[in-house]
Amino acid sequence: MQRLMIADSSDIVRKVGKRILSELGFLIAEAGDSRDALRGCQTELPNFMIVDASLEGALDLIAAVRALPDGKSVKIFYCVIEADLKRMMAGKRAGADEFLLKPFDRKILTSVFSPYAAAA
Repeated sequence: MQRLMIADSSDIVRKVGKRILSELGFLIAEAGDSRDALRGCQTELPNFMIVDASLEGALDLIAAVRALPDGKSVKIFYCVIEADLKRMMAGKRAGADEFLLKPFDRKILTSVFSPYAAAA
């Protein structure tokens, strides 16, 4: 089973994401802040991460995950509210692989993550 961590300060976003992605077959971990997310990654590295751009320390979190042993294998989705090129480039420089636009819904999460769930 593929492991996915949602790092977002919003309880509602984490709850909705967890429900949708669990239905696709992912084992979901949640973190409400960057410290909890990094601790979780140090304990058990996920295969995928969704990191909210507005999370305090989001860029540092991405860089810290990349610095972990096998951290380069994690596929990191940087979640932005709008297609802000400056913010997206900062995420890319920190080590994000892909971008998700917020707010996301079932259709978006299913289309993005179904291929990964099926590959497991």
